Amino acid sequence: MSVETPERPIARAVAEGRMPGRVWMYANYHCNIQCTYCLTESGPKVTQRALSPETMIAVGEQAKELGFTDLGVTGGETFLMPHMPDTLARLADELPVVALTNGTLFSRRLLEKVEPLAERDVALQISLDRPDADVNDEMRAPDNFRKVVAAVPALVERGITVRIATTVESIEDNELDRLCALHRDLGVPDSEHIIRPIVRRGRADTENLGVTAVQSDLPAELTITDDGAFWGPFGPTVHDDRLDTDLLVTRTTLPLETPARALLGLLEGRPDGDDSALNIR
Repeated sequence: MSVETPERPIARAVAEGRMPGRVWMYANYHCNIQCTYCLTESGPKVTQRALSPETMIAVGEQAKELGFTDLGVTGGETFLMPHMPDTLARLADELPVVALTNGTLFSRRLLEKVEPLAERDVALQISLDRPDADVNDEMRAPDNFRKVVAAVPALVERGITVRIATTVESIEDNELDRLCALHRDLGVPDSEHIIRPIVRRGRADTENLGVTAVQSDLPAELTITDDGAFWGPFGPTVHDDRLDTDLLVTRTTLPLETPARALLGLLEGRPDGDDSALNIR
């Protein structure tokens, strides 16, 4: 007697392009620097709310089972979590991973710990906004530029995939040309450089920076945090030390199928053509 294959609505929606394939996790909210436009108002004094490595692995395993195709890890500064190199390697056993980092913590010791990631499908996405140290550091943190331009080639030399993320309100052509020349010199090709707008949420809202974005402007990539599941990685923002819940999908995070089905329901309820409009990755 044949057994019918159970219906897999999430896998089907991802395969058909009706639902993004990446699941994000906010590993933590605390950070060693304090960027002017930070979505989560992260900084050295932020309370250390974090996902446990066990929760992150469970999310990765269940995302694969449900039919998702990729994982993303963000913060805060992800590498403030001592377990992160090992956790990223374990997540990559399930699905390809991109992990966001400000690139300022890569001491010789940390570089040794992340070396095994060269053998895994893991990309480290490092922020670099301007080709000039003073302008870059004004928006991010003192000495940020120097640390990033030292870390990137050190990672590349070890065989680790590095992406450069440039987050700006605007950038002139000649400045962009110099920035692209810089990341190429550091060993990062054009295909691994993304430019995205500042979104006016979190600290960027306080500083009156960036573009105002509504739900339909933002990618609906299921995002798991210690506080619940959100519409996307631009959802669990913090303003005046309070978590924004306008893009909260469910307070339940595990089993992952619960928020995944809830997000799919929201997507299927949108009018035709009501897709993400901003170039945000």
